[in-house]
Amino acid sequence: MMMQARVAMANASQIERLVLDDQASAARAAAEWLLERALAVEGGPGFCLSGGSTPRILYAMLAAAPFRDRFPWDRAHWFFGDERLVPSDSPRSNYRMVREALFDHVPIPAASIHRVPTELGDAAKIAAAYEDDLKAFYGEPALAAERSLFAATLLGVGEDGHTASLFPNSLALDERTRWAVPAMGPDNEPRLTLTPPVLESAGEVGFLVTGADKHPILTRIWQDDDLPAARIQPAGRLRWFVDRGAAGSR
Repeated sequence: MMMQARVAMANASQIERLVLDDQASAARAAAEWLLERALAVEGGPGFCLSGGSTPRILYAMLAAAPFRDRFPWDRAHWFFGDERLVPSDSPRSNYRMVREALFDHVPIPAASIHRVPTELGDAAKIAAAYEDDLKAFYGEPALAAERSLFAATLLGVGEDGHTASLFPNSLALDERTRWAVPAMGPDNEPRLTLTPPVLESAGEVGFLVTGADKHPILTRIWQDDDLPAARIQPAGRLRWFVDRGAAGSR
C-alpha cells in the first residue's frame, strides 16, 4: 500500500483570485503555487492534473529551471482529473500531453505517475481500476473530511463551464459515492472523470483560465452560476489564476 501524505484541510473555503497580465504570467503563478504546495507537504504529496491545451505551458515551466531544480520529484505522485478513453500515445490523450511537456524532462519515478488505464477497454472497468489506484494511494476506502487526498488539484474551464469531464447536466455532478466514473462529452467521445468530492478533496484547488474567449463563461462562474466549475467547493483554499483576457480587463 502506498503511503499518501496526510494533508490537513481547512475548515472553510477561502477564495483567492489572481489576475495576471498574460497567459505566461498566469501559468507561472500556477507553477509557483504547485511548487509551494509540494514543499509544504511532507511525505508523498499527490497532485491531480488538468488536461487540455491551457496547462501545457505550465507543465513546460515546471520542467525547466528554476522549478525543475526545486521540485521534490522523488516523492510527489501524479494523477489525472479526467482522461479521454484513447490509447496513451494518442494525440488526444491528456497523459501524453503531460508526459511530453513534463514527465519526460524531470526525474519522476515511473511508479509515481498514475495514468488512467485506458488499455482496459471497458469504461466501467477503467473507472473501477482508477478508483482502486486512488484508494490505495489514500490508504482508506472512503474520503475523510479532515484529510485530503491531494495536496493540490489543478483544474481548467471549458467554454460551456465544464471542468475535468464534468459537463453541464451530467449525472456525475451529483455522484457522492464513486471516486471515478465514465463520462461522455458533447463530442460523444467516451471519457473518465473524477467525481466532485474527489476533485474537492485537496489541500488547495486551483483553476487556470486564460484567453478572452473564456471571459463570458468565467463571468458566469464568478457570479455563482450553476455551472460545473462553479460547483467545485473545496474545504481548503480555492485559487483562480487568470489572465487579463479571461478576466475582461486591459
